[in-house]
Amino acid sequence: MPLSHLMELQTFRPPSFAGTMMFLVRNQVQQWKNHCRFSVNTMLSGHRFYKHLLSGRKCVSKNTKTSVSCSYSTEQNDTSPSIKQLSHARVIYAVAAALGHNKEAHPESSARVPAIVKALEKMELTPKFCGSDILELQNFNLASVDDIASVHAKAYVSGLEKAMDQASEQGLILIEGSGPTYATSTTFHESLVAAGAGLALVDSVVAASKNQLDPPTAFALIRPPGHHAIPKGPMGFCVFGNVAIAARHAQRVHGLKRVFIIDFDVHHGNGTNDAFLDDPDIFFLSTHQDGSYPGTGKFDEIGIGAGEGATLNLPLPGGSGDTAMRTVFDEVIVPCAQRFKPDIILVSAGYDGHVLDPLASLQFTTGTYYMLASNIKQLAKDLCGGRCVFFLEGGYNLDSLSYSVADSFRAFLGEPSLAAEFDDPAILYEEPSTRVKQAIQRVKHIHSL
Repeated sequence: MPLSHLMELQTFRPPSFAGTMMFLVRNQVQQWKNHCRFSVNTMLSGHRFYKHLLSGRKCVSKNTKTSVSCSYSTEQNDTSPSIKQLSHARVIYAVAAALGHNKEAHPESSARVPAIVKALEKMELTPKFCGSDILELQNFNLASVDDIASVHAKAYVSGLEKAMDQASEQGLILIEGSGPTYATSTTFHESLVAAGAGLALVDSVVAASKNQLDPPTAFALIRPPGHHAIPKGPMGFCVFGNVAIAARHAQRVHGLKRVFIIDFDVHHGNGTNDAFLDDPDIFFLSTHQDGSYPGTGKFDEIGIGAGEGATLNLPLPGGSGDTAMRTVFDEVIVPCAQRFKPDIILVSAGYDGHVLDPLASLQFTTGTYYMLASNIKQLAKDLCGGRCVFFLEGGYNLDSLSYSVADSFRAFLGEPSLAAEFDDPAILYEEPSTRVKQAIQRVKHIHSL
């Protein structure tokens, strides 16, 4: 299928922003490499996937020397953990590393999830070291086409699947016009795996919440990321909207009508934003760096029609850091969530706001992410029976990404932060406190907080 046919399925093209992002990627690659001191020896074992692996057979992937191992199935069998396992777990996670979805020297690379897994092992935050406190979901079903179509146009989904033939022939194709989103021959399948991991974690958390007051907090360590993917196509490194698909799943399958989505990625989650613009039952709250890719997420983007007021966008000035985010959490996120009264909280957890990340200029630290993880877990416990699932989005410095995710796990466990062992206060500079205060006051006025 000619790539032009896939592009015809997209009626939305942001060439100026996408072009800007590609320019940024090219000019930041060397800086990114300098930051990425976390050595991960990722060894692809070739094409272990059949053409699309949609034949109903179970697939097992063991493709790296960092012991990333996940099993997933297209069969609709019961792959859920037992109630006993869930009752003992305090953290549950799933790994979908998408090792075949990779482009050389691209920030959104196949090294990202293995780096996290290696850090979890190094810091003894896996079932091997923590016993029943941490549970890894190793068996889960792929998301179905119907799951994906709950958010994305069926024409886009089928077009992407057909484009895999071209990707097989050429090795790698661009699927966002001139934008930075690429695909390999395994992208369609591995994107179904990623979305499926998120759905399985939602299922597990909901099941646990029926039998205990403090269910495990879940984390989908998955890629490709999803929050930029718009209903009609891919965008900004993202293929399918993982958190948006999970939100619809929570509503449709579990009857959890009111879903609260927090997106603290440094870039605006425009795809999630667009998916629920007119939906009053899904509250989307995004904090992001003002002026960053893709240029959306302005204060006055608050939803439309019945969904007006159920979207909150807070663009923060460059240089905002830990103090700013703590204030945002207390003065914006908490009162919004309390007023909305969610049935579940989903989190687009992007770690590219870290001061070491090359693609933006906020000053979050590993300690900032520990704070967010701890506070969001408590918020879920206070408001919705502890039902909370995190989804990996951005984060392109492998050091700061992996250590920050590991410290998030420590927060879920209620263990002290080890951020002081990684963060270097000497590289921080004064936050733009006046501009941060103005931004917070503006969004509080718009949303009557």
